[in-house]
Amino acid sequence: MATPCHIIVEGNPAIIYASRNGSPDKVRRILKPFLEKFWQERETAGEYSDTPECLVAQIIVRFGFEICEDDFSNLKVGLAYNPDVDYLYLVTSDRVVSVWVPQEEYRQNPSLGIKGCRLLEDAGWRVE
Repeated sequence: MATPCHIIVEGNPAIIYASRNGSPDKVRRILKPFLEKFWQERETAGEYSDTPECLVAQIIVRFGFEICEDDFSNLKVGLAYNPDVDYLYLVTSDRVVSVWVPQEEYRQNPSLGIKGCRLLEDAGWRVE
């Protein structure tokens, strides 16, 4: 099963799209330990000025390594939402990852982004 998804980082207009492996269990397995290390390194370095930009870049690298295998066409970055995604993951500056499920409004007008989705309760997590 393909399970396409978006990953969105608060404060950055880039929208990451992965055409497969986007189920909450798979994304959490990759994203949670990565984000824990990312935030830990930011704190250690005391560097916060370009966090949204660095975070998007590093998520792309991590997901490229984890999910692309030998097909790099399933991971891309753009400014438009894809109507076919099954999940949207929002990473906020307060270290919370929330999981959103597109509703019919989103499918008809993906530019609504999160506003066209419903929050998937108990699927998100906080990175400590």
